[in-house]
Amino acid sequence: MKTRYLRMLDGMYRKSGAKDPPDWSVYIVRCADGTLYTGVAKDVSARLRLHNAGRGAAYTSTRAPVKLLHREDRLSRSQALVREARIKRMSRSEKKALACG
Repeated sequence: MKTRYLRMLDGMYRKSGAKDPPDWSVYIVRCADGTLYTGVAKDVSARLRLHNAGRGAAYTSTRAPVKLLHREDRLSRSQALVREARIKRMSRSEKKALACG
């Protein structure tokens, strides 16, 4: 059963069409403690620099340095948010398979 949040994001995705330019990315990083973090950004390289400087996200600020494992490019903002939500619902093993695969 879809959560309310995923249904809302799906609605955004369907409505977005070509309105949003496809310049967003979804990424997965491995933190220094071995945990995985998923996020969205327009400039993944700049975002990784922020994560590694302790300013990227509250979660990664105490778990730096991070290493990029996976990225999906050329998404609209709404597509990226939908994909991020779906990845975050995956199990750790599914995320690792996605990153390796």
